[in-house]
Amino acid sequence: MERIEVAENMKWKTSDIFPSDEAWEKEFKDLEATCLNYDVSVFYGKLHEKETLLKCLKRMDEMERRLEMVYLYAHLRHDEDLRVAKYTSAQARVIGMFSQVFAKVAFVEPELTALDEKTLQSFIDDPDFAEYEYRLRKIAKSKAHVLTEKEERLLALASNVMGDFQNVFAMLDNANLNLPTAKLNGEEVQMSHGLYGVVLHSTNREERKEWFEKYYGAYQKLIDAIAQTYASNVKKDVFYKTVRNYDSCMAMAMDGEDVDIKVYETLIETVHAYLPVMHEYISLRKEVLGLDEQCMYDIYAPLVENAEIKLPFDEAYEVVIEGLAPLGQDYQNLLRKGKNEGWIDVCETEGKRSGAYSSGMYDSHPYVLLNYQPTTNDMFTIAHEMGHALHSYKSNEAQPYAKAQYTIFLAEIASTVNEVLLLKHLYKKTDDKNLKKYLLNYYMDTIRATLFRQTQFAEFEQIAHAKAEAGEALTKESLNAVYYDLNKQYFGDGITHNEQIAYEWARIPHFYNSFYVYKYATGIIAAISIVKRILTEGQPAVDDYFKFLSSGGKTDPVTILKQANVDLTSKAPFEAAMEEFRATLEEFKSLL
Repeated sequence: MERIEVAENMKWKTSDIFPSDEAWEKEFKDLEATCLNYDVSVFYGKLHEKETLLKCLKRMDEMERRLEMVYLYAHLRHDEDLRVAKYTSAQARVIGMFSQVFAKVAFVEPELTALDEKTLQSFIDDPDFAEYEYRLRKIAKSKAHVLTEKEERLLALASNVMGDFQNVFAMLDNANLNLPTAKLNGEEVQMSHGLYGVVLHSTNREERKEWFEKYYGAYQKLIDAIAQTYASNVKKDVFYKTVRNYDSCMAMAMDGEDVDIKVYETLIETVHAYLPVMHEYISLRKEVLGLDEQCMYDIYAPLVENAEIKLPFDEAYEVVIEGLAPLGQDYQNLLRKGKNEGWIDVCETEGKRSGAYSSGMYDSHPYVLLNYQPTTNDMFTIAHEMGHALHSYKSNEAQPYAKAQYTIFLAEIASTVNEVLLLKHLYKKTDDKNLKKYLLNYYMDTIRATLFRQTQFAEFEQIAHAKAEAGEALTKESLNAVYYDLNKQYFGDGITHNEQIAYEWARIPHFYNSFYVYKYATGIIAAISIVKRILTEGQPAVDDYFKFLSSGGKTDPVTILKQANVDLTSKAPFEAAMEEFRATLEEFKSLL
């Protein structure tokens, strides 16, 4: 289906950002004239003066807000149809301008860091800097890791080159992978990343095996190049860790989001303590599937068939609204507002970006991209992406610009809260035993994939970086050995650890954004605790949750999350999530 065939009420309204391409072009050219030619020398060397610093920070925010809006428009129009070169070019032009603008103000953080502690603290304590208080506190905290202005400028200029490993991997993973053909529903088809996921979730075991072996066979052929690319990416992290004087790459990454390293360590420690429950689930899968030998290509096979919830978009959206009733009428009204006022781009069309996401900026309402199909998974995707959208909406509504943007560490919590609430609602309202089993299986697989699997990835990153920091070369053999050993630890003896699974690390794009994946695990851990409290305590818990949603990035993320009564510096929420997995497993077993 082409985009022109889609009803207007199923498309997002980019006209809310700019009424036309011409209006966008006019603003872009005005930004070129003002931002790129702005004389920042009026601030240089004078940031110890209160009025100068205030003016500088506000000017930077003003430029950034305008740049965000031109980017948002180009980004959304580009994703409507990737074939339209005009919007690909527009997006690249804005990204280029961002780089130039940030290079012009690269002196600001080093100059602030160089201020004596008394002066910097006086700004932090000054009510006139209330909007920037947390930003300044982070700068004060980072004094030991910020270099001179000249050195920071060099690092900024080198960022495109040093960060290019992700692009190299993307080329290997897409342009050079050369996936072969394989059978799908008995027909020979061209393999792809998307279809691989579809086949692994199918009931045809022969096809799952063929796709698994051929898919990883393609990575085996490129493993030398991929191993070198990943090793170089880790070396880059070690370089930055060294020049910025951090104890480890992980400490550097955690400090970047102002999260206690204890969170990462507690995650891995607690997951290891509960691996026997994971092993029990894996063994149960083997039993339910009736397999003499369970292989890694069986891990996504459905345990329950013929329980799919297939609803058209409008009906599915109403089910989502109904399922999120515990969050209150105001939240439900916001969901309706988003659907009725052009926040959501619903339909899959030719050339449209695949997948789903929530986007938006401080000066716009949220935008949600879907490629909706009438499946259970896509109904959960609605709840997930609208969780992101309303988190941003509430934060932007409550916080000034400098404190509105929440960190990635917090980004997956609201979306997962919505999914868990929807699942529990669907489970409670049905008397269909098969559907109940399906939903419990869906929940267990969500926890397995989001908590256990992402923690396995996180531990792999931790080990790989530690080896590099110790001067050990990262080779395809050493990386494969680390991953294969972790796979055996996490999945246990209820499954055959096919030799191809040793190459799984080689296909994970998130590894090129180091120490990122653990946030998926902490996100679902926090969400499970929040949902449990909402469903048991009602309005007081909802009120606390809304404080969290409205906090944006006003302080460090662990402190923000404590407003929802979740303390990730303690073991309690980690253990609560594990017990939820155990309880779900027991409930599933009781229905067999």
